[in-house]
Amino acid sequence: MTTRLPTLRRTLIIVFSLCVALIIVCLLALSIGSVPVSLSNVLGACTGSSTVPQADQVIILQIRLPRLLLGILVGAGLSVSGLVFQALLRNPLAEPYILGISSGGTVGTLFAIMVLGSSSIFTPAVASFAGSATVMGLVYSIAHRRGKLDMYTLLLAGVMIGAFFNALVLLIIAVVNQELRSAFLWLMGNLSNASVQSVLVVGPPVLLAAGVLFTQAKGFNLVSTGEETALQLGINVATLKKVAYLLASFITGLVVSVSGVVGFVGLIIPHVCRMMFGPDHRLLFPASFLIGALFMVLADLIARTLLSPTEIPVGAVTAAIGAPLFIYLLKRT
Repeated sequence: MTTRLPTLRRTLIIVFSLCVALIIVCLLALSIGSVPVSLSNVLGACTGSSTVPQADQVIILQIRLPRLLLGILVGAGLSVSGLVFQALLRNPLAEPYILGISSGGTVGTLFAIMVLGSSSIFTPAVASFAGSATVMGLVYSIAHRRGKLDMYTLLLAGVMIGAFFNALVLLIIAVVNQELRSAFLWLMGNLSNASVQSVLVVGPPVLLAAGVLFTQAKGFNLVSTGEETALQLGINVATLKKVAYLLASFITGLVVSVSGVVGFVGLIIPHVCRMMFGPDHRLLFPASFLIGALFMVLADLIARTLLSPTEIPVGAVTAAIGAPLFIYLLKRT
C-alpha cells in the first residue's frame, strides 16, 4: 500500500494543478476578445448574477462560453485519442490524422453539410462518425492477419487510406463549390460555429468514451511494454485493442464533426505529457485530457484575437505552434 501512495499523491497534485491552470486560462479566454469583458462580469455571468449588463451576458453565455467548452472537448478528445493510438501502435507518430480517422470524419461531415444541406448538428455528427468508422473498418481489416492485428500494417494502411479520403474531400469541394470558402475554413479547423447544442451533442459521449479508456490505463501500461508481457499478466490484448481503437475513432469522429480538421494536438500533447510526467498511463490520461483542453483554449484565443476582428482558423494556429514544437522535441529526444 505504501508504494502506491506517492504515485496517487503525485497524480492528484498534478491533476489539481492542471485543473487550476485550465480554469485560469478559461477565465482569460472568456474575458479577452474584440469586446473586452471584465473578470467580475465574466464571473457574474457564469454564476447568474443580475448585475451584469445584458450585452456582456450575451457575449459570455451565448458566444464565448459554448466556443470555450467546445474547444475543451476538441482538445481533450484529440489528445486522448492520440495517446491511445501511440500506446497501441507503440509508435510516436501515431495520431488520428495520420491514421486516416480524421479524414474519414471529414468526408462524412462535408457530405452531410454540403450535399445533404443539413442544418442540424446531429446529422453531421452521425455522418462524421460513419466516415471515421468506415476508415477504421478498412484499416482494421487490412491490418488483421492470421488472427492478429499487425500494428505496422495498420499504420501504413491508415496513411494510405487517409490520403485517399483527403482526395475525396477535395473532390467534394470541387463539385459542390457554392460554400467553398466556409468549407476551406472548416478544413483548417474552426470553432466559430460553436453552439450550446453542439456542446450538448458532443460532450457526453466524448467524456464517457474518454472515461472508459481511462479505466484501461493499466492495460495500456502493459501493452506499451510488449504484448507478450501483457498476455502473461492476464490482459486480453486483442479485446483491449479493438475497444480502444473503436472508442478513440469514435471520439475523433465526433470532434471532427464540430471543429473540422485540427492537426498536431493528438500528436504533440501526448509527447509533452510523457516528457513532463513519465510513461504511466494512469497519469497520462488525465494529464493529456487537461493539457489538450488547455492548449486548444489558448490556440482558439490566439485565433480570434491575434488579427481581430479577422479570425484565423484554429487549425492553422495549432499547426504553427505544433510543427516547430515537434521538431524541438525530436531534436531534444
